[in-house]
Amino acid sequence: MAAAFRKAAKSRQREHRERSQPGFRKHLGLLEKKKDYKLRADDYHKKQEFLRALRKKALEKNPDEFYYKMTRVKLQDGVHIIKETKEEVTPEQLKLMRTQDIKYIEMKRIAEAKKIERLKSELHLLDFQGKQQNKHVFFFDTKKEVEEFDIASHLQTAPELVDRVFNRPRIETLQKEKVKGVTHQAGLKRIAKERQKQYNCLTQRIEREKELFVIAQKIQTRKDLQDKTQRVKVKKETVNSPAIYKFQSRRKR
Repeated sequence: MAAAFRKAAKSRQREHRERSQPGFRKHLGLLEKKKDYKLRADDYHKKQEFLRALRKKALEKNPDEFYYKMTRVKLQDGVHIIKETKEEVTPEQLKLMRTQDIKYIEMKRIAEAKKIERLKSELHLLDFQGKQQNKHVFFFDTKKEVEEFDIASHLQTAPELVDRVFNRPRIETLQKEKVKGVTHQAGLKRIAKERQKQYNCLTQRIEREKELFVIAQKIQTRKDLQDKTQRVKVKKETVNSPAIYKFQSRRKR
């Protein structure tokens, strides 16, 4: 019973797709429906037209033609392969991006920023080489005042203290009070050496904070690229900055 049912189902399915031949053509098999033949014929002609257009394009191509994609495409086993540009990432950045997440990187960056602020408050942003970064401008009304100008008398301090950026007391203060702190040359050299060491530490921490900020941005960019939104690369990735993409704007629901 079940075999007969399956046989009847197969015959009905065959009648739906194909139609029978006349008696004198039964040896040729079942006849294909016209709509099926038309679909197969249209597909065949479409492919032939496509091949004909490719042959025409190949014949009319200029062998001396150049386009910029040639610079990053190579021919391998008869197939054009685009050379993928490697991302500019330092080994330390690559290691952190593979092993840590953005929350850990941001936590370390905030810790470095706090240490930088503490060092700045301790050093008061003084130049350890004794050279002043900013310039002090004095204004005069006549040329005679410019020629007679004496910076030590104008600042009311000793000539030996004019080049100092910090700890430059006035003459009145020197007359009333004694000079506080180290005065001998060995102590001053030791203090200058310690100050230079602190500035070197501050410079290293600032560079470290910048590196962590760049790593956090690169990790966030990679997370944003996981979205299926269409985007266009505006700027390539470098060691000091992440890649910049322009994403298609979407209306928030």
